[in-house]
Amino acid sequence: MSKTISILGATGSIGRQTLDVAEQLGLRVAALTANSNAERLEAQARKFRPRLAVLTDEAAAKDLAVRLADTDIRVLGGPEALLEAAVCPEADTVVTAVVGMVGLKPTLAAIREKKRIALANKETLVCAGQLVMDAADTYGAEIVPVDSEHSAIFQCLQGCADRREIKRLILTCSGGPFYGMMAEEVGKMTRADALCHPNWTMGPKITVDCATLMNKGLEVIEAMRLYRLPLEQVSVVIHRQSIVHSLVEYRDGAVLAQLGTPDMRLPIRYAMTWPHRADNPAEPLDLLACPPLTFAQPDRDVFPCLRLAEEAAEEGGTACAILNGANEEAVGLFLAEKIGFSDIPRLVEAARAAVAVQQDPSLEDILAADQAARQAVLARA
Repeated sequence: MSKTISILGATGSIGRQTLDVAEQLGLRVAALTANSNAERLEAQARKFRPRLAVLTDEAAAKDLAVRLADTDIRVLGGPEALLEAAVCPEADTVVTAVVGMVGLKPTLAAIREKKRIALANKETLVCAGQLVMDAADTYGAEIVPVDSEHSAIFQCLQGCADRREIKRLILTCSGGPFYGMMAEEVGKMTRADALCHPNWTMGPKITVDCATLMNKGLEVIEAMRLYRLPLEQVSVVIHRQSIVHSLVEYRDGAVLAQLGTPDMRLPIRYAMTWPHRADNPAEPLDLLACPPLTFAQPDRDVFPCLRLAEEAAEEGGTACAILNGANEEAVGLFLAEKIGFSDIPRLVEAARAAVAVQQDPSLEDILAADQAARQAVLARA
């Protein structure tokens, strides 16, 4: 069980909920980081009193240093300061709740220090899964997933000593706000429409990814890396109610599922307490009050991002880094209202065609592929 944590991405949705859980469990906080929200990070730092507070935006970090000048909290700025937060000696667990490729280097740094990684940054495994998992094996670091789907699978696999017993992993997907629409209707959806998720409250980038189904595609890749299974053993079903968080089908026909309310504090809490469980003050799932649980096939024609992710997973090498970098750039343009919703998969597919894939990549190859994909999107937007 964790005792002291560092949170990378403390002011975002996962970071804030992690602090709620930390307070309930009585965990100490060693380091907090964010991008540029000095006001919120100041409030968090004053409440939880970490040794270190980091803002990757250097101007915002200077503001934070002034705000916290009456405390003994050390304030650092710039992307490289994330690495110092990731290896903070006091912390036994690092919660990687930052969004995007920025989480890769700090995660690897924490792994080298044998920290437990409470992984909420899926891009780390999507882009560099083999490198990350190999490093975890080498240094003996634990990786415990925070994503609700991967936490569900992680829980359903407890007691499974032989991965050959697994027939397939079944990731559930709410379908997002545009489920059931035709392609022409989806193409007219706006930024405001895409940010209205039916079940979950999340940050804007991941909410848009849920609307395109790219989030589920990235989770397919993440599951392949985390559980070391091929694409054909990872499937997706639409489950609108977000009560069944994912399932594992075993070779004897048994199917285990993890159910719960759509509350990210549940998988966060499990990542903190694993291999144990702690009391939870939140209302538990009431089966008698649940709506009927339904399941359906995803529509890869209307939502091509899921197909694009599966194709990248099949190709391997830097294909997933290209996919992810292109998607991050395209979603950023959509959130800035510079492109339409249907332009996201169009630009991702164009970048995948434009950037050559390299097999058996190094970290430098992966970072270069990410940058090339972003440039390809900007050139075609």
